[in-house]
Amino acid sequence: MTNKKQGFKPVPLLTAELNRHLEGWANYYSYGYPRKAFREINHYVRERMVRHLKRRSQRAYKVSEGKSYYKHLEDLGLIYL
Repeated sequence: MTNKKQGFKPVPLLTAELNRHLEGWANYYSYGYPRKAFREINHYVRERMVRHLKRRSQRAYKVSEGKSYYKHLEDLGLIYL
């Protein structure tokens, strides 16, 4: 979902598609004790999204001053498991 061919896609649309997949993973891993699985999925998704945002353009993607990528992705609508 965050490969180089997705660079043209608007970030809100990409976030919506990713949220749909995350909800499916949340349903799949919700049985038992999902905390470790959710933590690993969240870490991987955040890492890939940050890498994708930095790679999207020739100019560097910058987050607002005083804001972390974690908070910025949350503001974009990315869900946390």
